This record gives sequence, C-alpha cells and structure tokens, in this order.
Amino acid sequence: MKGLLGKKLGMTQVFRDNGDVVSVTAIKAGPCVVIQKKTEEKDGYNSLKLGFEDINGNKLNKPELGQFESRNLEPKKHVREIRDFTAEYDEGDEVTVDLFEEGEKVEVTGFSKGHGFTGNIKRWNHSTGPKTHGSRFYRAPGSVGSTGARRVLKGHKLPGRMGKDKSTLKNLEIVKIDTDRDVLLIKGSVPGPDKNLLTIKKEN
Repeated sequence: MKGLLGKKLGMTQVFRDNGDVVSVTAIKAGPCVVIQKKTEEKDGYNSLKLGFEDINGNKLNKPELGQFESRNLEPKKHVREIRDFTAEYDEGDEVTVDLFEEGEKVEVTGFSKGHGFTGNIKRWNHSTGPKTHGSRFYRAPGSVGSTGARRVLKGHKLPGRMGKDKSTLKNLEIVKIDTDRDVLLIKGSVPGPDKNLLTIKKEN
C-alpha cells in the first residue's frame, strides 16, 4: 500500500494523445511529511502517519502540537495514518506525487457533500402528494408504522441529515501528474466539494 493526502481543486478536462477528451479532477496532492513511522515490532502493525498543509501552531492543542515539537517538525493541519506503507520512508521525510505514475489505478476517499437537515422528498426521493383540493399532504412523510407495532421500526426512511458521509471510489485512473505543482489529474469525479480533504491510495 502507498498513499498520499490531498485537497480537491475542481474539475477540468484534458486531451489524450489520440485526441480523446477526458473529464478529470485536479487534486493538490502533497507534499506530505512523515510524522511517525510505526513498525510491527513496536506497535503491532506497520504504517506511516502523514501530515498535510501547514498551520499556525497556536490553533492546535498541546497533544496535537506535541507530536510535531518532539520531532522538530512544522505543525500540519491534517494528519492521517496509512497502514502497510510499502515505500521506505523515515520520520521527517517528504512524500510527493512522485510516489505515483501516470496510468495507475488508485482509490480516493473523502467525505461527500453535506446537505444539512432535509425532508424525505429530497433525501429519499419519495413521491409528493396531490397539490390540489386542499389535500395539505404535498411533502409530508406519510405513515411511519403499523398500529400494531406501536413504534417506528428501525430503518424507516424519514427526514434527517443528508450527506457528509465517508465515501471511497476505486479503480480511478491517474491521467496526468504535474510534479512542478504537485497536482494529480484523476479521471472522473471524486467525493466531496472543492477544498475537500482526500486520501489517495494504491495497493501494490
């Protein structure tokens, strides 16, 4: 496994050598700093803890800041751990987009767009009621259970929070890598809005 943290910049399109146009998502991937290296002997498993995006240390609490100060590293806004990292890195090393190659297939994890508290019509695509003759039942949720149960059964589709769920898309192709600007162009869309934190991984 190898991986990198990034931030979604938006979508655009590029032309392949054969003239085909491809919709891609631009991701500012890295550079990430290795904050901690965990090993099987000491921690029970192998992983790398990566930090991404600089941040003022005053915005972190003491435990968060301590993991950087103890290793003489600059504070980072985002910290994620990637297990079974195959590439050889040590604490303090920098991980860049050179980790990947054009044409590789990766999986991208992020949080989907949040829509707040929504009704059952928008959240579950339920049908509306009649609009005429004063039905007063245009967007109401309707029945919530049988009279015999005397309760609402689990899993019933009702209004509630929509979106902002952890989502992973697999088998996404890296179309182009811009090493000068640390940008990955990945075919298709990825979860979440622009500026959303993403984790890009590839299994070896």
